[in-house]
Amino acid sequence: MNITLIIGWVLSFGLVVFGIVFDTKKGINFGAMSNFIEIQSLAITVGGTIGCLVASFPMSYLKNLGKRIGIAFKPKKYDPKKYIEQIVEYAQVARSKGLLALEESANQCTDPFMKSALMMIVDANDPEKVRGMLDDTIMFMCERHEQGRAFFEKGVSIFPAFGMLGTLVGLINMLASLDLSNPQALTSGMATALITTFYGSLFANVVFAPLGMALKNSHEEELLCMQIIEEGVLAIAGGSNPRYIQEKLEFMLPKSQHTEQK
Repeated sequence: MNITLIIGWVLSFGLVVFGIVFDTKKGINFGAMSNFIEIQSLAITVGGTIGCLVASFPMSYLKNLGKRIGIAFKPKKYDPKKYIEQIVEYAQVARSKGLLALEESANQCTDPFMKSALMMIVDANDPEKVRGMLDDTIMFMCERHEQGRAFFEKGVSIFPAFGMLGTLVGLINMLASLDLSNPQALTSGMATALITTFYGSLFANVVFAPLGMALKNSHEEELLCMQIIEEGVLAIAGGSNPRYIQEKLEFMLPKSQHTEQK
């Protein structure tokens, strides 16, 4: 579970609500919440944005939207240290028994990218061709993930736009019904104008932006592990020393995660 996403939402929404209901003179006034709930503004901002997003993506993309939200809440865990440990073990096997001995290890590997990379060097493919194929696989993965989070990134830009649209609607209605003898009509239009901007900023920055960033963080973790696999497997194919491979791959990690050499 992506606990930081939950904590961030609780803090964001909680403090926004606190800022609405807290009065330095009167204390907590939950009645103030009613000033920020307006159906017209929700219809313009939320409804308009959702409609625009639906129009921007094909049905084949939208039907997998729930899966992508699930990834944001419960991303797959990638541990680069474990991948390095596995690669060092494979390097030791290859050094003592030869590359062909890695076929059994590859068949037992649960990571499809690692398995594919190992089988390529077991089959004695040219290292440059192997690197090219692995680079292509990583590139296609990056493109898929970029498309996967495009819905949320586009929502970040569309929500404020519909907030501004709602502001214009409110101002137009306010000016159209401008009557100094009827101040209630004036305040109603102004409320719609301001609250739509509030909704647009709130949903863009508190809901959609964190979801998009959660998917991006998951992508970055997977990308790092795939890069470690690529460099490690190619180093094995080149006959490098297991200790050298470990040190080389750990350079891709923060210094705090490096293994202390005895």
